[in-house]
Amino acid sequence: MASVGQVLGRTLLIKIGDGADPEVFSNLCGLKTRSFNLSAGEVDTTIPDCVNPGNVVVKTSRPGIANRTFTGSGAYVAGANMSAFMLHVINATAFNAQIVVPGLGTFAGSFFVTDFTASGDVEPNMEFSATFTAAETPAFTAEV
Repeated sequence: MASVGQVLGRTLLIKIGDGADPEVFSNLCGLKTRSFNLSAGEVDTTIPDCVNPGNVVVKTSRPGIANRTFTGSGAYVAGANMSAFMLHVINATAFNAQIVVPGLGTFAGSFFVTDFTASGDVEPNMEFSATFTAAETPAFTAEV
């Protein structure tokens, strides 16, 4: 059983697969801030009362499109892992990834980068930010 308590934000991770068989996943290094969004669109199902149109209309909805998006930003750490990741960004290709959400579990599947920005000033190190969107429905494995 998982322990009760707070969890360090830095343990919210995105791991990028190397495409080998068996596939090996490595943490995307350098992330200082990160977030994982679980959301669903809302489909309006509201129907006014046909018999008594003057009655109060109660808004009803059903879940729409589910969204699974990871965003992160931090230091650009050059190396083999970053080079492999950047090939996916440059070529706009999907890749296997695991998103580890401490206290919840892991979402695994195909993702692609929908937004990437590299930035830097004169003295500090170069930084980057990226948004990862699911290319297929990710499999969820609950944390034990």
